Amino acid sequence: MAAPAPIDRSSEADTRRRIILAMVALLQQQGYESASIKRIAAAAQASPSSVYHFFPGGKQELAIEAMHHGARGFSELLTKGLSSSADPAEATAACALLLADDLKQSHWSDGCPVAVTALETIGRVPGLQEAATRALTGWRDLVTAKLTESGIALDTARSLAGTVVSTLEGAELLSRVTADDTPLRDAAVHLAQLVGAAPRN
Repeated sequence: MAAPAPIDRSSEADTRRRIILAMVALLQQQGYESASIKRIAAAAQASPSSVYHFFPGGKQELAIEAMHHGARGFSELLTKGLSSSADPAEATAACALLLADDLKQSHWSDGCPVAVTALETIGRVPGLQEAATRALTGWRDLVTAKLTESGIALDTARSLAGTVVSTLEGAELLSRVTADDTPLRDAAVHLAQLVGAAPRN
């Protein structure tokens, strides 16, 4: 009797990743409600049964994973921007400029899926709201750490970091809607001024 063929784990990992990336794109471009399992599978070049194989909880479980993926991507962008300068004002501005460049290169389609998905499903899909809250808190904490390194008191840094994240999210939305990176480039200027004016210990 022939031995069973070995399971190709690399192929499984690739399929799972394609499904997640397809969901990220659908959340960014069409929203949670329109992202059916059939549409997700087609975008991922996979079968609907494959989607349920990797995500037995269906669309909601997959959307949560896609939001985690999107959150990590935005965290990486923030980390890159915040580490670009020792000056927190310049570093904060860099985050907005990096976001503007990425959004423009995607032809205004690849914004962060986290906030958009949360707003669409708030109060109806608790798991997605929790994932969004975790992401937003994590981004705020990244900015807070940069601000406290420069001597800004923790309470002030945390409050200011929340404003930074809110401004970036809002400016990104305006840039996507208008297909113009001006809101993000304006945000870079004004966030730098705001951070630069914060009192130091």
